[in-house]
Amino acid sequence: MFLRVLILTTFVLVSAGVSIVNAQPPEELPDASTRSGRRSREDAPHGLREMMAKQKTERDKKDYQELLERGDEALRLASQLETSYEQNKGFSQADRLRLESLERTVAKIRKELGAEDDDAPAKDPAAPTVEAEPKPSNTEEAFSYLKSTTIKLVDELKKTTRFSVSVVAIQSSNTILKLVRFLRIRK
Repeated sequence: MFLRVLILTTFVLVSAGVSIVNAQPPEELPDASTRSGRRSREDAPHGLREMMAKQKTERDKKDYQELLERGDEALRLASQLETSYEQNKGFSQADRLRLESLERTVAKIRKELGAEDDDAPAKDPAAPTVEAEPKPSNTEEAFSYLKSTTIKLVDELKKTTRFSVSVVAIQSSNTILKLVRFLRIRK
């Protein structure tokens, strides 16, 4: 008899526990669009969204200013390389370092402009066309083309805004990189 009362009491307690759990409202599940279940940015308070937008604007302005500074640095390096070659009619170790620095700077500019592959032709048929790439026959011509193409790149960077992408600037940076590779081989 004691065993029956014990089984009956256990059954009643288990059923009461199950009914209490089922009677409570379900907890809200985390939003499936976020991994952590935190509120999305759209649910953020208005002041926080404004602050985030201002920070993004400031970051974009700073990035654009750095892009322009890189363009000026590339122009300075190209001018120094041309002047040095005209004076010495050859490459010095400092010129090789300047050439490498120019290549890194132009590659950064190109990446910030959104270019992916320098050998791929433009896929947009409506894209503006650039004059044919210069094909230097000697080192002196290559330095001349390097400086003029760098000037063209810097001018194009100054024409654009931080909201636009310039196909001409990307193509100019591709040309500069090809000229740098040509000069590295010809050294």
